[in-house]
Amino acid sequence: MSWAGPDDIFLSTSLATYLDKKLLVLLRDGRKLLGLLRSFDQFANVVLEGACERVIVGDLYCDIPLGLYVIRGENVVLIGELDLEKEELPSHMTPVSAAEIKRAQKAEREATDLKGSMRKRMEFLDFDI
Repeated sequence: MSWAGPDDIFLSTSLATYLDKKLLVLLRDGRKLLGLLRSFDQFANVVLEGACERVIVGDLYCDIPLGLYVIRGENVVLIGELDLEKEELPSHMTPVSAAEIKRAQKAEREATDLKGSMRKRMEFLDFDI
């Protein structure tokens, strides 16, 4: 029994509807990739042309070009089509170079590690957080 009615003709479970369209692919490790879907298979392995990795740290972002990119299906969490009519990012986001975004990522990671180690020390001392 199918739940799709005549009004749902544009709903599809196949990636075929996304061929040759710009997509955002969210990976299991948290990375976000953008590119044109050129091919896919039954395991959701996908090929993106003109792919780039979008790295966002706070209000900073950088698109790191990757070129032709093959993604193994087991690493894909989400695939979504990007609306080319709309602005991709909010206006308060600032584009930066790859080197700057790497420094910002490192600083963010160190701050997170410090917060985690402080929490462990407080728990060790039996303080409630």
